[in-house]
Amino acid sequence: MWKEFREFAIKGNVVDLAVGVIIGGAFNKIVTSLVENVLSPLLGLLIGKINLKDIVLSPFGVEVKLGLFFQSIIDFLIMSFTIFLIVKFINRLRRPKKEEESSEEESFTKEEELLMEIRDLLKGQVHPADSDK
Repeated sequence: MWKEFREFAIKGNVVDLAVGVIIGGAFNKIVTSLVENVLSPLLGLLIGKINLKDIVLSPFGVEVKLGLFFQSIIDFLIMSFTIFLIVKFINRLRRPKKEEESSEEESFTKEEELLMEIRDLLKGQVHPADSDK
């Protein structure tokens, strides 16, 4: 069991995932700071010098902190859009490699091309037994 776990933990995918989680955590702090310290004050200025964090509803004596909820939504939108752009960029980098592989598969040697021509001629050839029908 220990050997299987060690093989699993050493695989590249697990290490890549760990690095991704660490970078994602640091990126989360950057986005949260951007929203709290830059975007929220600007948005508050645009809607009438209101601090977004201070938007609170109190129905029936219960505090509903809408401002903090809106900040979380903005965090999510920025994070998801950034991840979308990163994935799109990575996919764009991978596409040319696939096209190169497919073009390599289609290139044949002269001998292979000649054999394919012979095959095609034999397929198109009418056999004497077929011509009687």
